[in-house]
Amino acid sequence: MRKKRLYWTLQILGWGVYFLANYALIISNPQELNSETQAIQRTELIIHSLLLFFVSHGILRKSIIKRAWVQININRVIPRLLAVIFAAALLVLVASLLLYSVFHEVYLKEAIFTEVVLPYLAYVVIYIIWTTVYFLYHYLESNNRSLKYEAAMNEMHLNQLKAQLNPHFIFNALNSMRALVDEEPKKAKIAITQLSNILRNSLITDKKRVVNFRSELNTVRDYLALEGIRFEERLKVKYSIDKQSDHFEVPPMMLQTLVENAIKHGVSNLMEGGLIEIATKVEDSVLSIRIKNSGQLVYGRKRPRERSGVGLVNTKERLMLIYGEEASFKMYNENDKFVVTEVRIPQRI
Repeated sequence: MRKKRLYWTLQILGWGVYFLANYALIISNPQELNSETQAIQRTELIIHSLLLFFVSHGILRKSIIKRAWVQININRVIPRLLAVIFAAALLVLVASLLLYSVFHEVYLKEAIFTEVVLPYLAYVVIYIIWTTVYFLYHYLESNNRSLKYEAAMNEMHLNQLKAQLNPHFIFNALNSMRALVDEEPKKAKIAITQLSNILRNSLITDKKRVVNFRSELNTVRDYLALEGIRFEERLKVKYSIDKQSDHFEVPPMMLQTLVENAIKHGVSNLMEGGLIEIATKVEDSVLSIRIKNSGQLVYGRKRPRERSGVGLVNTKERLMLIYGEEASFKMYNENDKFVVTEVRIPQRI
């Protein structure tokens, strides 16, 4: 909403300045025209300004958005952008000449340079300025978002050491594996491999913007398998994964953060243990991730009185930085036994 508001503010402000500058020229009346002619000029100016405004919005902007030119290398875009600018300027010129013919007799042969060539060049220059401002805004916004993302990634790295792969988890995992070494050495080897996969994945994805959903899910499976050693029958896990989920990319460690939060503040606080259910669904190019766990939210916190920590805050921030308002995050009590965390992620970044 803020981007749209800014866009329309700049549009109205820019074309408003264009209108007022020309209006001031008309009322100054340097050619000493009569009042009737000035009235016609004012009417022409209003229609002409609106025409320039709507062509910039309906042709230039929509062409840029439809072809995603702001995401392509500028050197490749310039020739195509100029072609659209020349076409838009030609449309304005033709419409202006038709408008002019309504109020005046047209003698193009006598003044083709001043009535056709100069106005056309002026429209081209105006739209070049317009597209330059448009691309400059998106470049600055993209650069600003990248800087914010880098800062968030640095913060996330620190938080991972405290939250995602914290010493408590590693300590518990190693203790669980130690208990298996003598009794079930095969399971101990598998557990060591799973912990190794999690640690390696953390190092590999540390600086990545997004990772494939399947890769993230595999890490979570390893994580839950290790937790299953510790909780034994107290932890039940269910998966319901849409095959189309593999076509999506998600922020690294996001899913593990949510699952770890569900265990730490939900299942682990229940004497009888509980359920972790991970389900995904793809509709209209949007991936919906649903994590259901035993437990309850109380005033934004899970029982008992421990806070959810920085993991959820980071998850929301990263979703906003990467996907903007197209992504969503919410957590709520499904009933008096289960908490649900839902994340929606668009396919295109």
